[in-house]
Amino acid sequence: MSVFTTSDHVEIYYKDWGKGRPVLLSHGWPLSADMWDEQMIALAEAGYRVIAFDRRGFGRSSQPWGGYIYDRFADDIAELIAHLDLSDITLVGFSMGGGDISRYVARHGTTRVRSLALLGAVTPVFMQRADHPFGPDKAFFDGLRAALLADRAQVLVDFAPVFFGRNHGQAVSDGALAQFLQLGLMGSVRAEIESATAFAETDFRPDMAAITVPALVIHGDDDQVVPFEGTGRLAAEMLPDAQLRIYPGAPHGFTVTHQAQLTADLLDFLRL
Repeated sequence: MSVFTTSDHVEIYYKDWGKGRPVLLSHGWPLSADMWDEQMIALAEAGYRVIAFDRRGFGRSSQPWGGYIYDRFADDIAELIAHLDLSDITLVGFSMGGGDISRYVARHGTTRVRSLALLGAVTPVFMQRADHPFGPDKAFFDGLRAALLADRAQVLVDFAPVFFGRNHGQAVSDGALAQFLQLGLMGSVRAEIESATAFAETDFRPDMAAITVPALVIHGDDDQVVPFEGTGRLAAEMLPDAQLRIYPGAPHGFTVTHQAQLTADLLDFLRL
């Protein structure tokens, strides 16, 4: 396996496919780099070098007790980029991965970054707060963490139809739901609980101010997990050089349900 060891002694697994200008993909919760396989193949075949990694605690990476905060996630990305000596990168983050890449830019700058894409991302703010009346409230996340500890497998089984919008009529295969469960159970329950706290409670508005490179924001307008009005719409308004593409009727998991459209939109963006 391709792994590198971080400065705090955590092994991070990554895939590195193709040759050309690099595209680095950061996955969503509770998945792994494998969620990107279709996009990785398409982008690599189009002439890009595509790197996807398993976040610490997820997939095939180490499962440390701590480090499940966005500063550390961003530093893990910075160390992977340095390990591979990447430059002129397009960073792509899905869901909680949008927070990873935004915090990376805020902490490490844009010297190595060409552009950035936020897909169904939790940025700029996910959880309701006094100055942000959107998204789930704190009680929801408290309940989620308790449920994960009690019966994580059933939480993931129940979550998958909402994630992919099957409960709203999206055509999603049983295989896609099974893979969602498989990838979710590969990770550490500790990582999934702590990461839920991180993506719920982190305010990325200061990070948005640091993003000056061209950005692509894609969001489904039927996202039942990360509602568009409080995340994608606001992120696009805050970024100085952003394209916003709204997928009508799309759920959170549009990387599967709108795979061909997403691939085409990413390739259009990469050619800019």
